[in-house]
Amino acid sequence: MRPSRLILISFLLQALLIPLFACAGLSAKTRDRAKLPVIPFGQGGQLKMIYDRRQRPQALYMNDKVYMVYNGGASPSAKANGKTYPFVISFDPETEALSAPIQLGIKGSRDQHYCPIIWADRNGIIHILYGCHKTPGTHLLSKKAGRIGPSVDDWTEGSQIRESLSYPTVYNVYDNQQLVYLRTGEHRSSWTYLMSADQGKTWSGPEHDVTDLNRGGETRTVDHPIHLDEMSSYHTCLPSKDGRFLHVAFCYYDDNKANLPEKFYNPRYDSKRNFGFKFNLYYVRINLQTHAVTNFAGDAVQTPINLDTADAQCRIWDTAWRGAGVPPDIIIDENGNPAFLHVLSGETPDAFDYYYVRYDRDKWQQTAICPSNDDWNSCYLKQDRDGSLHAFLIVGKGIYKRGGGKMDSRGGGNIEEWVSKDDGLTWSRARDLTPRAPEYAGWKFNNIQPVKKADGTVVQGMLLFYGWKDSDAPKGKAFLITDIGV
Repeated sequence: MRPSRLILISFLLQALLIPLFACAGLSAKTRDRAKLPVIPFGQGGQLKMIYDRRQRPQALYMNDKVYMVYNGGASPSAKANGKTYPFVISFDPETEALSAPIQLGIKGSRDQHYCPIIWADRNGIIHILYGCHKTPGTHLLSKKAGRIGPSVDDWTEGSQIRESLSYPTVYNVYDNQQLVYLRTGEHRSSWTYLMSADQGKTWSGPEHDVTDLNRGGETRTVDHPIHLDEMSSYHTCLPSKDGRFLHVAFCYYDDNKANLPEKFYNPRYDSKRNFGFKFNLYYVRINLQTHAVTNFAGDAVQTPINLDTADAQCRIWDTAWRGAGVPPDIIIDENGNPAFLHVLSGETPDAFDYYYVRYDRDKWQQTAICPSNDDWNSCYLKQDRDGSLHAFLIVGKGIYKRGGGKMDSRGGGNIEEWVSKDDGLTWSRARDLTPRAPEYAGWKFNNIQPVKKADGTVVQGMLLFYGWKDSDAPKGKAFLITDIGV
């Protein structure tokens, strides 16, 4: 056969095989890296197998590998409430090889809050915490620094952080300490933080919790139950660059355990329907060296903060009965101020928009980015060194409707990147990042987060999220996008 014909055949084979290799997630040497690499992992995932921004992180970059945790392993025949288990898995960006997943616990759960989180201490020991929802959870430590090993035998149980905690988020902060921010119990419980100076062996916190919006208490006796105070809150947080301060954002909602329609009345929408909305946007800054809490103006705020104090001193946006499902993502802008990516209801209670919220010209301002298809979409905001802003959003008009099943009960849609190059004044759609392999047609995705190093540094070009197709069965998968260029 002539060389020219061999070259032609070789070219045609490469043209046919490279897309197949890209879909299969094979090594970088055998596929076209110009295509968007989407790495699926895990199976049998339930609602929030990768959690929303209240409970982080689920990914850790260390020793040139990405370590990821998730809830999965439900039986293929499981219905909506199938049990899942905590897993850890590693990914090598150089070879694009995934390790075998390690199941960390043998007791399954139907509670999506039990989703694990992962971090590393200053000695390089990897920590995993799972099973937290008004419980102490299980705290595991890797036996070898920077390694997850091939099995659960490579892990040992660590100290109990607290008897009861929900929504843990962990950071490494100043003086080689670790911090976990958490809710102390059920919906109306307080939110606080604990710190460890001995790499997670012992934990202690401030004298007073940060917030306790439930002023009346669960056993308060009143003549008219409609006045029972059941205020609660959802929080997110971000440490300062030097780890000496903690930026905290939160919203409030009425827990209304008795399900009284009068308490759900929303004057904006003239409705007594329970939308599940969380209202307003509040901000405080915590000095982790002194535990002093201040508002944005720098004024001292007495803790624990109740709703009256929050409204009087900490509110940065009165949303006028427009509501959100999740609290906002936080960045520190180029002026050193906190800025937020928030999703909020609009003209009707079933229409939503994303907002960029920042302090500019001596006041808090909000700019709409684009519509959202749900108030529970958990997204990610990033600022580049040149000042440009990147919002990674869940969108999808008409592809998602609440009520289809448990998996659809907390948002979901396509993934888009929106960019602003004028400090958030205007935004434009940059690209669609939705996995497009044929097997993901009709899927929905949610809970985007970056991959970070142990010190909190964001790893360039990686995003973690999860997706599903079946609306009422735990059959989700987790996904890692690499090489996205930002």
